[in-house]
Amino acid sequence: MHPDFEAEQDYISNAFAVLNRSHLQAKKLHDMVESGKGGTHQARFERDVISDQVNKRLSQLDIGDASLVFGRIDQGDSNQIETFYIGRIAVWDEQQDPITVDWRAPIAEGFYRATGKHPMGLTRRRHFATRKSVLLGIEDEFFGDDIVDDSDGPVFKGRMTLAATMEQARTGRLGDIVATIQGEQDEIIRSPLSGLLIVQGGPGTGKTVVALHRAAYLLYTHRFPLEGQGVLVVGPNRVFLTYIEQVLPSLGEAGVRLAVLSDLIPRAKVRGFDTEAIAAIKGSNEMKDVVRKAIQDRQRPIRENLRIGYGLQRLSFSAAQSREIIREAQRRYRNHNSGRPFVRDQVFQRLAESSKHQSLDPEKLKNDLGATLEIRKTLEWMWPSLTAEHLIHDLFGSRALLRSAAGEYLSQEALQALYRPRSPHASQVEWTSQDVPILDEAQAQLGPRSGYKEEETIRTYGHIVVDEAQDLSPMELRMLNRRSLNGSMTLVGDIAQATGAWAHDDWEGIVEALSHKSGTRFSQLTVGYRLPQPTMDVANRLLRDTQFGFNPPIAVREIGDEPRFVHVDAPARLSATVVALVKSELEKLGPGYLAVIVPDSYLAVMSDSLNSSGIDHGLVDDGALENQVTLVPVSLVKGLEVDSAIVVEPEKIITGERNGLRALYVALTRATQRLTIAHARPLPAALESSK
Repeated sequence: MHPDFEAEQDYISNAFAVLNRSHLQAKKLHDMVESGKGGTHQARFERDVISDQVNKRLSQLDIGDASLVFGRIDQGDSNQIETFYIGRIAVWDEQQDPITVDWRAPIAEGFYRATGKHPMGLTRRRHFATRKSVLLGIEDEFFGDDIVDDSDGPVFKGRMTLAATMEQARTGRLGDIVATIQGEQDEIIRSPLSGLLIVQGGPGTGKTVVALHRAAYLLYTHRFPLEGQGVLVVGPNRVFLTYIEQVLPSLGEAGVRLAVLSDLIPRAKVRGFDTEAIAAIKGSNEMKDVVRKAIQDRQRPIRENLRIGYGLQRLSFSAAQSREIIREAQRRYRNHNSGRPFVRDQVFQRLAESSKHQSLDPEKLKNDLGATLEIRKTLEWMWPSLTAEHLIHDLFGSRALLRSAAGEYLSQEALQALYRPRSPHASQVEWTSQDVPILDEAQAQLGPRSGYKEEETIRTYGHIVVDEAQDLSPMELRMLNRRSLNGSMTLVGDIAQATGAWAHDDWEGIVEALSHKSGTRFSQLTVGYRLPQPTMDVANRLLRDTQFGFNPPIAVREIGDEPRFVHVDAPARLSATVVALVKSELEKLGPGYLAVIVPDSYLAVMSDSLNSSGIDHGLVDDGALENQVTLVPVSLVKGLEVDSAIVVEPEKIITGERNGLRALYVALTRATQRLTIAHARPLPAALESSK
């Protein structure tokens, strides 16, 4: 036993006791604030402010089953050593002395970044392996002139704690890495707020958790102004959001918004996905011009002169006058809906001027005639008040409108692909995920309607974190860009894992599409923590002879099970073989999670086979890994990690996906323990050589 074990256990137990007392005190204050009803407006306002702060502190102090203290640093010289305990959150005793310092505080930087060559003032770094308040082990690292550090490769801190964390079974949710953050990860987490930060990282390098910890760090370091401006985290699908949803609350930050792009346009009912061919059209940069032209097509002069009775006279408004008004409105107003009041007022001005018997007040005329059918039809023809949903629904539902708006920018085949019959009720239309950035583009160009400013104004954020950014289309990038208040973004991804209709081959196109007023920085995560070396070797061979096979991550886990290849003689027996493999794997797995990764077209058949064999399993659609066995289509597996994976029919994955080779690479890099590949068709040459 470590000589300091009992003393450190006492310290950790006391830290939890102080935490619990702080929680009780905050709860009492919360109850007092809630019970104080009535009072002056000033008193109610002050009570609301206090209540908001108390609620935030309560959420921070509620760490659940997580460990509070995971490290200690000693710094100074032999005459005076200062000791700080590094924790999930900051805790003070009754005398306001720090029991733990927040892992994001500047003083904690040395815990994550110090090396033998650059000790950052540390004499010792101590790592605690804990289970909540119970100390399981201690690991010390010493620094000083008499400590020789001649390492040339990556330097890992807290090897024992890191190894224990990597060997743990998955829980079905992504966990934080706050106790085991390594130097290159910490450098990214603490990178400056301003500008665009691109983080390239291969499978298992921790890019997702690094991005989430960066969001927590930025909120801590830049609480003002980010708390008011907001922080947005965008994931590729809802499965992914469910998988990561516990990370930020575990770090004491519950105010960050997690969203997929469709969440950012709440009125639209987004249900399905387009084919990759249609997705390629809808995601293209030309669609912004199509939307612009579609709006211009709704700004039209009247075809015939208007004559309308008013008292004993008839007022007139000519087609030529309507053309002049439209040209002036187009010149004056950037957003379509902003120009509607101007057009309306000008119409009544011209009608008033047409009176030959008396001088008319345009405002009175507007009140008297504004609700008449003739006027309403005239205004709706000239300059209708439009929602994004109505505009795009009308556009996609009319071949004539599509030809007029898109004929200059898209091919005839593309126009035909975009067409779909109109629904009788635009509010009931079910949109696809690929429609979302088009609707957002339309909303941006239309602007909010009168009376709907709060609902239809696009919200901006002080910082945006985007995961799996390598798959975003130009239109999706425009959607993100207009939500950035000042160009401060963190984008993480892996070009080698880019799949789908808009998979990028490099980061250049992404950078060009985004605002980078304060510059662009690139960082790379070079160390893989998830995959054992044998699994990484097999996956790397798949891309070795492609442009994406450069600089594969260095695997920390040099030892692991060799991937297993199971060949099935007849395709008809493939499902039965997979069922047998699942049963066999469950006997070895213990409490861990197993994913059966299949080509999308195999999903229903494989689910039926598992059901008929009595194997309880989940389907990844609106949830994440809820069951111990989960059947995952290859199109939704990105970003997930499991203990064991069975990848079914690699050749079908390659031929069935637009970027099939990279999709298979994603599938092969999900398992932390064991990988099994089941196939009836011939294997790709790179995998055949791995057997």
